[in-house]
Amino acid sequence: MSTARSPVRISEGAKRMLRELATHEGTTMQAVLDRAIEAYRRQRFLEAANSAFLALREDGAAWEAERRERREWDAAAFPREKRR
Repeated sequence: MSTARSPVRISEGAKRMLRELATHEGTTMQAVLDRAIEAYRRQRFLEAANSAFLALREDGAAWEAERRERREWDAAAFPREKRR
């Protein structure tokens, strides 16, 4: 983890909350902020993925192509036993 200083202005309320969280967790404010930023980044990623999936489902032809491809992958990954 880099220790470079990057001054960022935050409200007094946010700073107070950041300090309380750090104290409660027994860690630094920087560590709490790093985790919060990573959690926010992941949330945004999942929201974008969810929106893209919804758009795919709303496109009937594209959704059917997706389902067809999944069936093909499933058939390749889980072949049925040959019957005698």
